[in-house]
Amino acid sequence: MTDSPDLSDIGEEERADFLAFQEKVRDTNINEQTLLATDYLNHFNEIVMTLEMVPDMPELLEDAKEWQSKGYQEHMLQSTFSDRELAAEAYNHVPNKFRAPFEQTISQIDNLIATTIDRIEGDLAQGNMDLVRENATALSKIIQQLMDVAGGIINGSAKTMEQSEIDIMIG
Repeated sequence: MTDSPDLSDIGEEERADFLAFQEKVRDTNINEQTLLATDYLNHFNEIVMTLEMVPDMPELLEDAKEWQSKGYQEHMLQSTFSDRELAAEAYNHVPNKFRAPFEQTISQIDNLIATTIDRIEGDLAQGNMDLVRENATALSKIIQQLMDVAGGIINGSAKTMEQSEIDIMIG
């Protein structure tokens, strides 16, 4: 059985609600400790792959610009994930210990994707393909690192990256 998060800081009704959902997600691909599923990260894999291909296929920048971020529940309900409806419903019951850092990390990913697209677009406008490749590669790696942080949170870690750490990495 998966360990339960420390719920000492929440009320009895909220604790009972979490425990009930913990039972509902048992034997699914939804983490029992956090009530989150890694399937959500597939949403970001798509844009990272597109950004990584832009240096070789600059026309893909248009696809990257059309990419739209989706919230956790929206993605789940539109995915082929077998427990998509349960995952979307369970999100309302994720303990704040995990939900707050998860949402912070997703916001950082969304912001970095927008920054990456803008930077690559500027590099392309200057015709500097070396810089396009350098930025696409470096910034995609940082997005992937943030996705790893989100994956850790989904699997029970509350560790995040500070915005200042990200700012230093993107220069």
